[in-house]
Amino acid sequence: MNGTEPKIEIFKPFGETFELMKRILFQPFDLKKWFVIGFAAWLANLGGGGGGFYQYNRREGVQKLNEAISQIPHPILVTGVCVLIAFVLVLIVLFAWLRARGRFLFIDCIAKNRGAIAEPWRDFRKEGNSYFLFSLLVGFALLAFAAVLSLPFMLPIMRGVTFLHIHDVYLISTIAAWVFVMLLLVLAWALISNFMVPVMYRQRCRASKAFGIVVRLIAACPGEILLYCLFLIVLALATVIVACVATCVTCCIAAIPYIGTVILLPVFVLLRSFPLLFLRQFGEDYDVWATFVPPEFFSILSSAPLLPPPPPPSSPGA
Repeated sequence: MNGTEPKIEIFKPFGETFELMKRILFQPFDLKKWFVIGFAAWLANLGGGGGGFYQYNRREGVQKLNEAISQIPHPILVTGVCVLIAFVLVLIVLFAWLRARGRFLFIDCIAKNRGAIAEPWRDFRKEGNSYFLFSLLVGFALLAFAAVLSLPFMLPIMRGVTFLHIHDVYLISTIAAWVFVMLLLVLAWALISNFMVPVMYRQRCRASKAFGIVVRLIAACPGEILLYCLFLIVLALATVIVACVATCVTCCIAAIPYIGTVILLPVFVLLRSFPLLFLRQFGEDYDVWATFVPPEFFSILSSAPLLPPPPPPSSPGA
């Protein structure tokens, strides 16, 4: 980008994010709207954390659990373990589905400055289900790839090779490489999925199409996306600090699911609004406000320059 073309910025959209958050939550302050948007934010992050803090004697608890398990007949124990695993898997899938649907609810609340659940839940049913199935497929693919990638250091151990120890250079380097590759893949998927939902919301497309659009965008603007990622890491660290302080100040009330989301709602709105304002710089195809702008957002959104969509990378045969 050169000449008179507008640049992709980081700090300007972040400054606009603060103004947007104030308009949504505080101008004017509406407690009912706050709780509804808080529910959408909680649903969009379902299973991502939360809970209370408990203190107990771990050694004594483990000892009592082992004693209780040893008294259970083996067939009943195996059946119980299988049922528990199946229940946990069902719960994980259910949470993933609700989280996928909730992300569209949360974006709709921000984009239209309203506290609504039923209407966007119906309107974005197809997109939410498509994103859920695609995310589930990616999750299984990552698990399968992690299993295959672990074979170089798992096979010798499974075959009973005794020369591999915790201090062995081969074992440590292989595990380190495995962790690095998997962490890189997880972060890449987190970035892509962070952009996919706004693209699906704007273009009303399926997840596979949105995935291709986002990948082409990252390939066309790697420098801008890298700066965005670095800034997002700083925001994540700041969010952890704010959450810890809020948990201590509220005597752990902020650690209660949903209640904590409502208390920290300005932080959640900031973290969701920033990608929306960053993405809209790439053109109308990425702008969730392209078709409708709440009147109270005019002064904020009219100042943000819009670029034409970046061209897709040219193919080798072109």
